[in-house]
Amino acid sequence: MVAARTSLSEIVKTFEDLQDEITSGLEALDGEGRFHEDRWLREKGGGGRTRILLNGQVFEKAGVAFSHVSGPLPEAVAAGMNAPAGTAFDATGVSIVIHPSSPRLPIIHMNIRYFCMEGGNEWFGGGIDLTPIYLNPEDAHFFHAEIRKVCDRYSVEFYPKYKKWCDEYFYIKHRKETRGIGGVFFDHLTSQSPEERQLNFEFTRALGRAFVPIYAELINRHRNEPFTEREKQFQLLRRSRYVEFNLVYDRGTRFGLETDGRIESIMMSMPPQANWTYNYQPEKGSPEAFTLEMLRPTDWLKG
Repeated sequence: MVAARTSLSEIVKTFEDLQDEITSGLEALDGEGRFHEDRWLREKGGGGRTRILLNGQVFEKAGVAFSHVSGPLPEAVAAGMNAPAGTAFDATGVSIVIHPSSPRLPIIHMNIRYFCMEGGNEWFGGGIDLTPIYLNPEDAHFFHAEIRKVCDRYSVEFYPKYKKWCDEYFYIKHRKETRGIGGVFFDHLTSQSPEERQLNFEFTRALGRAFVPIYAELINRHRNEPFTEREKQFQLLRRSRYVEFNLVYDRGTRFGLETDGRIESIMMSMPPQANWTYNYQPEKGSPEAFTLEMLRPTDWLKG
């Protein structure tokens, strides 16, 4: 039996619903903060809904953005895809970045997306990754184990393949360190059959639906732990690495800028505050030193 083809409009609606589900879950998790929504239109086609929560009980800044943009491919983007400039395209997705107030709580990012263009080329992409301020191996194991469960429901090849891709993608070359402890990342996930296309769509959706339960467990483990001013300052330093990656390497940021996206939505991933400390050197044997030493590809499920 041939799988029914999920239409573009159905994919768009799925991502809209995921945005609603995730923002509701995050508001419940924070317990105090509420999202403010900006609806916007793109002059050349499409638009979106950007939702931001600021200065909540748990989250200093949380952004959950949905977009569906369309129109002719700009020349620079088309060249990178070996397509004629002006080729019609549609791109839709949900992007999430959360910066908690406490340095005991990790930064998290997730993005799921679908892209299609004139001529029939289409693919899914996305991923989820965690950036702890202070690395906790038990939390790292939990995070990767839960992500692997989602992957294994669709293919046992997904987790090892996309985990490796994530480690390579979220690598800050000029710092020679990973952004955090990774997760999974995939892009240009094309399909050779209707059945494979449906599987790729369902996998992408399942990853989005796993976001709140996984992050809620990590938040609830540490939300009431006290922290010091020294730890807060280290958080601001770690945030600066996050900024460097997003501005120098992140594909989504570049795509948004090259397609005349809404700048406030593109930059929602930026933390409200970050510090650049000149030639920072952690004290030997400190929790800060341990975290920085562990910013490398690691098998968190080993053993």
